[in-house]
Amino acid sequence: MIRRYTNPEMGAIWSEQRRYETWLEVELAAADAMAEAGIVPAEAARELRAKAAFDIARIEEIEQTTQHDVIAFTTAVAEKVGPSARWLHFGLTSSDVVDTAQAIQMREACDLIIRNIAALMETVRERAEEHRRTPMIGRTHGVHAEPMTFGLKLALWYAELQRDLDRVLRARDTISVGKISGAVGTFAHLDPAIEARVCEKLGLQPAPVSSQVIQRDRHAELMTALAITAASLEKFALEIRGLQKTEIGEVEEPFGKGQKGSSAMPHKRNPIGSEQITGLSRLIRSNSLAALENIALWHERDISHSSVERVILPDSFIALDHMLRRFTRIVRGMVVYPDRMKENLERSRGVVFSGTILLELARRGISREQAYEWVQRNAMRSFHEKKDFKRLLLADADLQKALPAEEIEKAFDLDEQLRNVDRIFDRVFRPVVATA
Repeated sequence: MIRRYTNPEMGAIWSEQRRYETWLEVELAAADAMAEAGIVPAEAARELRAKAAFDIARIEEIEQTTQHDVIAFTTAVAEKVGPSARWLHFGLTSSDVVDTAQAIQMREACDLIIRNIAALMETVRERAEEHRRTPMIGRTHGVHAEPMTFGLKLALWYAELQRDLDRVLRARDTISVGKISGAVGTFAHLDPAIEARVCEKLGLQPAPVSSQVIQRDRHAELMTALAITAASLEKFALEIRGLQKTEIGEVEEPFGKGQKGSSAMPHKRNPIGSEQITGLSRLIRSNSLAALENIALWHERDISHSSVERVILPDSFIALDHMLRRFTRIVRGMVVYPDRMKENLERSRGVVFSGTILLELARRGISREQAYEWVQRNAMRSFHEKKDFKRLLLADADLQKALPAEEIEKAFDLDEQLRNVDRIFDRVFRPVVATA
C-alpha cells in the first residue's frame, strides 16, 4: 500500500482488521440466514453470533501451516466458539466469503471517494464564482487563441468532476453484489434463497449468476472509474503547472510560510502538489489495466486475479483519496493573479480578436478566403513588427472600404466577447430540481 499517503479513514477500510471483520460479517450473516431456513440450529447461530471472534496473530500463525487464508481464519474463529463452530462456513466456498466481503470494502471505499469528489466540486464551484468575470487568454496548442475567463476554466473542471462522480456512483452499484452460490455457482449445497437473504442482511444485491467468483468485469469497471477520476485530477493539476510557469505566472499553488522549494535555489516556488497528483494518476491508470487483465480467468475460476487485487484495490483507493483531498486544498488556497492574466491577454497586441474581424467581413459580402488574407496579413505584421493589431486594421485600405471603423472598435470589446459567460455558468451550475 502507499502508506505515506494513507488517510486513516481509508486505510482502516483496507486494513487486515477490516478484511477479517467483513469476512466474519459474511459468515455470521450466512449462519443467521441458514438458521432462519432451518438448516443450522438456531442455538448454534446464536452462539456463533455471541462468541465468534478472531486474533490476527493467530490467523497468521495457522496460515503458516495451512497456506490458505480462509481456512486459517475459520480455524482461528472456531477456537473461540467451540462445538457450534461446525456450523461456521457451512455449505460455503472461500470465494463466497472473500468476494462478498470485498464488495463491502469496495462499497465503503467508494463512499469516501464520493464524499471527496463532492467536497472538491464545492471548492471548485466557489473559486469559479469568484473568477466568473476574471478575463484571461485562452490557449490552444499552447498559443494564444481567444479571450475567456478563469472562472470558465474552473466551470469546465466542475462539469468533468460531475461526470467522475456519476461514474463512481454507477461503479459503486456495479460492485455492490455478493454471491453464496458455491464452488462453481450452481447452488449445489445451499438454495439461492440463502444467498438472497445473506445479501439483504449485508446491503448487497445477489449476483444473478456467478462462477466460483463474482465476475471481474465489475471490478474493472470500478477501477476504470477511479482511473478516469485520477486522469481528470491530472488534467487539472497539469493546467495549474502550466499556468505557474514563470513566463506565464497567472496561477500559483499555495506556498506556506516556512515551505522550501529547493535545497539549492531559495527563490523556488514549485507546483509540487500538482506534480505529485500527476505522478499518482499514472499509478492508478496502470492499476486499471491490471484490473482489465483480471477479467479473463480459467474456466470457473483460477487464482491469478487474487494477488493482483490485494495490491491494486487498496493502493488505488488510498492514492485517489489522497489526490482528491490534496487537490481540494490546492484549489482552495490557489493564488490567482488577475493583473498578470490581463497583461498576458494584451501581450499579443490584439491579434486574439482576429476571428471577430473575419466574421464581420464575411457578413459584409467579402469572401472568406479574401477576408482571411486581409486579416492574416495584418496579424503577421503585428507579430513581426510588434505593432498594435487594431491600429494596423484601421490603417488598412482594403478593410477601410469594407468595414467601418466603429465596427473594428467593437470587435475588440472584451465584454462583447464574454457576453455568454453567465449563460454557460447557468448551464453548469443549474440546481437540480427534484421531481416526484
